[in-house]
Amino acid sequence: MGDFSDRALGIQPTGVRKMFDLAGDDVISFGLGEPDFQPPPIAIEAFHQAMLDGKNKYTTTAGLPALREKIAASWASYQAGLDASNVCITMSGTNALLNLFLTLVNPGDNVLLPEPYFPLYGPDVSIAGGSATYYPCKFEHEFIPQVSDLESLVDDRTVAILYNFPSNPTGGTLDIQQRDELLAFARKHNLWIISDEVYDRIVFDGPHVSFMGAGYERVLVVNSFSKTFAMTGWRMGYIISEHAEAMLQVIKMQYYIAACSNDAMQHAILATIEQASDYPEMVAAEFKQRRDLIVERLNAMPGVECHKPQGAIYVFPKVTVPGMTSQELAMVLLHDGVLCSPGSAFGPSGEGHLRFAYTISQADISRGMDIVEATLNRLLK
Repeated sequence: MGDFSDRALGIQPTGVRKMFDLAGDDVISFGLGEPDFQPPPIAIEAFHQAMLDGKNKYTTTAGLPALREKIAASWASYQAGLDASNVCITMSGTNALLNLFLTLVNPGDNVLLPEPYFPLYGPDVSIAGGSATYYPCKFEHEFIPQVSDLESLVDDRTVAILYNFPSNPTGGTLDIQQRDELLAFARKHNLWIISDEVYDRIVFDGPHVSFMGAGYERVLVVNSFSKTFAMTGWRMGYIISEHAEAMLQVIKMQYYIAACSNDAMQHAILATIEQASDYPEMVAAEFKQRRDLIVERLNAMPGVECHKPQGAIYVFPKVTVPGMTSQELAMVLLHDGVLCSPGSAFGPSGEGHLRFAYTISQADISRGMDIVEATLNRLLK
């Protein structure tokens, strides 16, 4: 008998983290999807005040009732009638994902996951005892899955499908017609929809299209405060659903995953939602300018094709350098002074792509793109 579980041995470090660990302090980093802003001042002030006020205790497993009510109310434009019972606060969006897989998946079940993918999806399904079946999100369809592909993959052990819009790593978003087609597929097969919508308020050229309130009860939405309020290190997220029985199971599971979430942080986030509710729109406006800049620069380079993403904080261009893999190209760029992520870190279909997170200043984006352009000119001459 081995010293460690097959579960632990089967999980590998992500390609994104590998690149980050290799980078020096002097590189221009398009690596991690971490906004370069501070949280709103009220968040920091309220966090400090909450600790001074003694908010350093255990809370209920589902989270601070006033915060849950505020979150439920914020979804009223999508789904009427939600209240605190429809919300569970979690220790990050990734914690929320693990909760849902543990809640929904039995050994032998499978979950349909997007590819290219956020690297934690598959391992989380494995930890829950299930298996991942990946559906393609292709460049030629602007990374929107096609129902015909989904139909070829679903089987009688498929219990859920995960959708991620706006997407990491592609920045892909849905329109209402596309959402309804994907929802109809899930309804036809009685699947749970796990909808990862952590970038819901970082959208650029139209409103966010959610699976919440679209007429299907078996929807569980994952969200967080990490990206929209620049709180990546706070590790605070939530699950929201109109499905009452599902939320009872989610809250029960959450106790055994994390017991409860941070008391003072919950009070600080409540104050932030109440007093700085427009902060995500300010953040999105800056990211839109950065998106425009990086897309324009990339599409002017040899060997590059880049969609103009409508949300999130990433571009996922197709970059063709004959004879080089995306990993090899990313390593050359790292040597030249730019950190980005090889497309293969997001699954085999990511090969031939690079991911750039535009989470640095416009001046640094321009300097980084100068280096990328010089590298490609050298490699392709």
